Formats: sequence, C-alpha cells, structure tokens
Amino acid sequence: MSSHHSAPSAQDRSLLRRFLNSEASGGLLLMFVALLAILIANSPLAETYFSAVHAYLGPLSVQHWINDALMAVFFLLVGLEIKREMTEGELSSWARRLLPGVAAAGGMAAPALIYLAFNGSDPATARGWAIPAATDIAFALGVLSLLGPRVPPSLKVFLAALAIIDDLGAVVIIALFYTSSLSLWDLAGAAAVLGVLVALNLRGVASLPLYLLLGLALWVFVLRSGVHATVAGVLLALTVPLKALSGAGEVSPLRKLEHALHLPVAFLIVPIFGFANAGVSFAGVSPSVLTEPLSLGVAGGLVLGKLIGVFGAVVLMVRSGAAELPAGANWTQMFGLSLLCGIGFTMSLFIGLLAFDDPLLQDRVKFGILAGSLVAGLGGYLVLRFAGRSREA
Repeated sequence: MSSHHSAPSAQDRSLLRRFLNSEASGGLLLMFVALLAILIANSPLAETYFSAVHAYLGPLSVQHWINDALMAVFFLLVGLEIKREMTEGELSSWARRLLPGVAAAGGMAAPALIYLAFNGSDPATARGWAIPAATDIAFALGVLSLLGPRVPPSLKVFLAALAIIDDLGAVVIIALFYTSSLSLWDLAGAAAVLGVLVALNLRGVASLPLYLLLGLALWVFVLRSGVHATVAGVLLALTVPLKALSGAGEVSPLRKLEHALHLPVAFLIVPIFGFANAGVSFAGVSPSVLTEPLSLGVAGGLVLGKLIGVFGAVVLMVRSGAAELPAGANWTQMFGLSLLCGIGFTMSLFIGLLAFDDPLLQDRVKFGILAGSLVAGLGGYLVLRFAGRSREA
C-alpha cells in the first residue's frame, strides 16, 4: 500500500480503468441495440415491437417500468459515481472540478440556447430545451474506445468527469422542470424515508439490504409524488456510506454496491432502455422532418451547442490561466472530444420523453437526437482519429 495521499491509489486507478472499459463496451452494445431497434421499428416486426413496448404489466406499461424503475437503478449508479468522485476521486478537489465543471456548464447552457433559438417562440416545443443538454457517457466512451491509444488517458478521465457533472445537472433539471403536479402526502412520505436513510448513514449503519429496502419505499413515494421516480435513485445513492466501517480490509457499502451495479447497468439496463426507446418508424416520414424546428433544435443543440459550450469553456479557462489542458492532450484532440460530447442518447431520449407526451413530437425529438448524435459521433471520431499525438504525451 502506498503512503502517499496526493495520487489516487492503484485500487482507485484500476476501478476507474474498469469503469471506463465497461462503459466503453457498454457504449458499443448500446450502439448495436439502438440500430437494432430502428431496424425492427421499420420491418414487418414493427407492430409486435410497438405493442410489446406499450403493453401493460400491472399498473405500468413495459416502457414505464423500463423508464421509471430500471432507469432508477441507472440513476442510483450515477449517484454513487457522483458521490465517490466528489469525495475521493477525480472530482475530489476544487482544482480538479474546475475544468470539467466549467466545461459541463458551458456544454449544458449553449445547447439549450441553440434549441430555444429554434423553438423559443412556440410554447408547445419550448418545453424540450433541456433535451440536447446531456452527454451520453457510455456512447462517447464507446467511440473513444475505438480509437485505442490515439487518445491520451487524461482525456478519457476528463470526459468521464465532465459527463458525471453533466448527469448531475440533468438530474437537477429533471427534478425542477420536468415534474408533474405534486402530491404533498407522497412527498412527505419520501421526505420521511429519506430522513431515516440519512439517520442510518449518520449512525454508521452499513447494512446494504436495509438501504436498498428503504430505497424501494423511497422510489414508490417519489413515483407517486409527481417528481420523476429516477430522482429516488440519486437520493438513495447520496445516503449510502462511502467509508468502510470495520477493519482496513473491508470494502465500503458504496463501493460494494457500485461494483455490483456496474455490469448489469452497462450491459443490461441501459441497452434495454435504448432498445425500448430508440425504435422510431420512418414510415410516411419525409426528409423534411429534419428541417422542422424541433428536430433542428435538438440536432443543432447537440452538434453545435456542445462544441461551442464545451470547447469554448475550455479555451476560456486555459487562455485565462485558470486551468491547464489535460496532460498529454492537444487542442485538436480537445476539439474532437468537445464534438463527441454532442452524442446525447440515453439522457436526451429520457428528457425528451418527459418533455412531450405526444408521440408525434417524441418521434421528432428522436430524429433530432439520432441525427445530431450521429454527426457529433462521426465528427468527433474523425477529428480524434487524425489529430496528431501531442508532443508531450
């Protein structure tokens, strides 16, 4: 064991490497299932696909179970990652948070403004302003993994940090802006359960099954309250203890849960979500759909907004001397990475479904997300593919 506290331990580094590897492979799988969903939605199996997704299982449709229950587990993992990175990982000091934090903020503001430039005057579509604001880390890391050693490790870490802050922003946006009418009784129930979870954490209780059981109760209250159910996943994550309570060899409850969730989320939950939501039928759709304000706002927000917001923020920070470029990276690579941030699949689809109930508008959103993500992904890949290695790598 190293006695230095400044550098991350080998265990932390291998955890991050494992995270990046599983996210990258998960991203490649996500690309595959998204393509499969589109092919099926435009094949003779389309009828079966759509009726299966909208069929009811108990109180909710299959799509709702996926989007409200399975995705709560995805958000639980996001919350665990945010908490660990903020406490002892890549975002544990203000110096480390500064560049990805400012880049994430720019990368959320610029796409929203570009979207509103197209849709701000129409109250029906203005609601979707947050759709292009989120980066899909699994997809973006999947593309990066195709580039192998051409991309310095520091850029992958920068992207992971930026996407984690970006996810945190998306969670706040969902809680504040995409919440339907509220049930105060259920909110009170959720607050009571959250209070118990916080008390358990403060008392040093380390029983994961107890946290998960209370987390389930929290999810039910939040689902019924009108706040989006996935917010329960993040709230639960923030109460899971990060410190191991017994001997030095003991793994903390948070790390245990994070390890247990990584593979199922990357290889099961996110692909299922992608498969259930990416299927969009092109039947009777003309190419002019992509020139409609809604599709254009989403695609333009993802491609131009992310590029301007992320790259612009990094240029400002580095030129002003407030931060340095990630080690071994050059400006061309940073430009390519900023383009890659425009891949907005999982979170963008998710916010699009919350913003609009009308299937016609949802389809327009999906066209915009698919077109924008494709352009951003291909553009970012090509720039990084041909960007020379930095001299100091």
